[in-house]
Amino acid sequence: MLNTNRGVLIMKKEMYKLMLELTNNPVYSRLLKGFVSTKLSKPFVSSFAKVYGVNLGELAREVTDYPTLGEFFTRELKAGVRALPENENEIVSPVDGVLTESGKIGEDLSFHVKGKAYSLKTMLGIQSAINRYEHGDYFVFYLSPKDYHRIHSPFSGKVVKRWALGKYSEPVNEMGKFYGKEPLASNYRLITELTHQDKRMAMVKVGALNVNSIHPTHVGKTLDRGEEVAYFSFGSSIVLLFEPDTIVINEEVKQVDVVIEHGQSIGRWKE
Repeated sequence: MLNTNRGVLIMKKEMYKLMLELTNNPVYSRLLKGFVSTKLSKPFVSSFAKVYGVNLGELAREVTDYPTLGEFFTRELKAGVRALPENENEIVSPVDGVLTESGKIGEDLSFHVKGKAYSLKTMLGIQSAINRYEHGDYFVFYLSPKDYHRIHSPFSGKVVKRWALGKYSEPVNEMGKFYGKEPLASNYRLITELTHQDKRMAMVKVGALNVNSIHPTHVGKTLDRGEEVAYFSFGSSIVLLFEPDTIVINEEVKQVDVVIEHGQSIGRWKE
């Protein structure tokens, strides 16, 4: 009986994976977005949460209270379930997901994910911003469909610039990163630059499919650490870019494919 139940869960997980790990077919993407936004998707909410092992104790609402699968994707958490470090010098993860890569931006103005080079020039589009992050540090976070999709500020600071780039979006899952044409750097993306004292960082929110999946929720001039910035309506990616010699990356997050939660420390500002 246990083997049978396990087999059913595996089959359901593969079904959801096939359904939700988005393709570069724009018609399919629009149909999928339409379906998860209707009440027809409500019967899938509890099953989806069970198959992926979503921690229901963290949810702001009961799982049965979500009217659509889309609203469950963009769920909020109970207040206080993501504790921030007491030390304000600590920089925290902006999302729940997998930290797929971190490291230094090269002299050729590129960074690497899964061995593939991504162009800072393509990603940012503005020469002054491109030059600013040469030799700096970067982090790449991937959010799968099962993850909490809200995006938060990694530190307290001032918003100095916002801009958007890109139109067509390829999938940013493992297949998309390997076979796509620089999806992290060329997909539709919203970029926010923040300053902490005189140190600057760019947060690049990367769209995941052929319909806009990025929804800003913050339009102010300042952000507190942990404050919500935006949310994704599907799994996607976040790239953080820091100016050179401004942060120290935590050793425990330097490994590849580290599962991480919003609020977890990823580094600290240099004194």
